[in-house]
Amino acid sequence: MNKFPKEKDISGCSIFGLINTDGEKVSGSVITEAISVMHDRANGLGGGFSGYGIYPDYPDDYAFHLFFDSVKAKEETEDLINKHFLIEYDEKIRTDNSVNLPNKPLLWRYFVKNRNILSKESEREETFKVVMDINNNIDGAYVISSGKNMGVFKGVGYPEDISKFYRLEEYSGYIWTAHGRFPTNTPGWWGGAHPFGLLDWTIVHNGEISSYDTNRRYLEMYGYRCNLVTDTEVITYLFDFLVRKNSLPLNLASKILASPMWVDIDRMEEKKREV
Repeated sequence: MNKFPKEKDISGCSIFGLINTDGEKVSGSVITEAISVMHDRANGLGGGFSGYGIYPDYPDDYAFHLFFDSVKAKEETEDLINKHFLIEYDEKIRTDNSVNLPNKPLLWRYFVKNRNILSKESEREETFKVVMDINNNIDGAYVISSGKNMGVFKGVGYPEDISKFYRLEEYSGYIWTAHGRFPTNTPGWWGGAHPFGLLDWTIVHNGEISSYDTNRRYLEMYGYRCNLVTDTEVITYLFDFLVRKNSLPLNLASKILASPMWVDIDRMEEKKREV
């Protein structure tokens, strides 16, 4: 019998992912039904979804989803976006306001193209820098997703509430992820909900990593600023840094972040073992 029960549950979150390998699109209602089975693994302080292939009318544009605390923050953000991008279309994100969620920010999306003709990597790097600039230097603005033909929908509430709020049944995608949050080290608020997104990356995470501060300081040397004090933000940025900036294959980047056991390393070929 354990006389000293843990003070917190570090693995309470619910997560679900769906990939249609045929490329056929699946309604957002499917992922909602799936994550709802794990309702009791969340506590209503954060829920969210990411969908890929959801914007067929703008497949080659970066889709920026933003939270704004004020109209002033929105105007400042649009001034910055216009310096680097052509805004093809923008609108308030469609929502069902009959859903009662706390402290709802102003939700907006922009479909943008880089103003200059750039290589694929230069285009991504410029977009990355703009996202960091908005998130770090414009008070009351935060980019929650910034990839092409994809988007993140998240907030404070159970996943089922978030899905209804964003009218997720109106979207169809070939990849979906979902998360129900059970905050452990940070408060439940809109920006802290999962998924975390940067360019085409989105991460949902269950558990806790103990090296948050070390990784945060490491990433800051390369232009990544972690504002949300959560390990999932760090994981998202680490994948971008390792795969996009350093051209590591995804399977190797995964092993760096979740190292194999020593017994498995001993069985590897010498070249792989050295890596």
